[in-house]
Amino acid sequence: MTTELTTEAQTAAPSPDTPAWRLWILLVWHPALGLPVDPVAVLALDNSRQPAERVVRWVPLVYETADPWRERLSGATTNEDVKRWIQQSAGACSLEPADISEGALDLTHAADLVLDELLAEVIPALPPRGDG
Repeated sequence: MTTELTTEAQTAAPSPDTPAWRLWILLVWHPALGLPVDPVAVLALDNSRQPAERVVRWVPLVYETADPWRERLSGATTNEDVKRWIQQSAGACSLEPADISEGALDLTHAADLVLDELLAEVIPALPPRGDG
């Protein structure tokens, strides 16, 4: 019976280790540092589903700064979109791949864990944005 339950659990949802799950940290220009290193959101995609499942977790209290990403994410998001954005990453917007945390229960939870880490460790370490 335990084997049957394990088998059902394994087939019910993709494992976080599955390469179909991809996470990125969406970044914008940080005026004080002069680089696109200011995180504004976490994007998570599950490409095993058609259409791909997308989860976006925005950094709280970041509105206008994140507008370029909000515009890009206004429609469906595909792997081709992400590839294009990576090629265009030399400007004010950039994205960096993020690791899927062990213990992530699903795609939403995986995105939440990355956002939690950004809020706890990365964002507090950045200098104030300044006036640009």
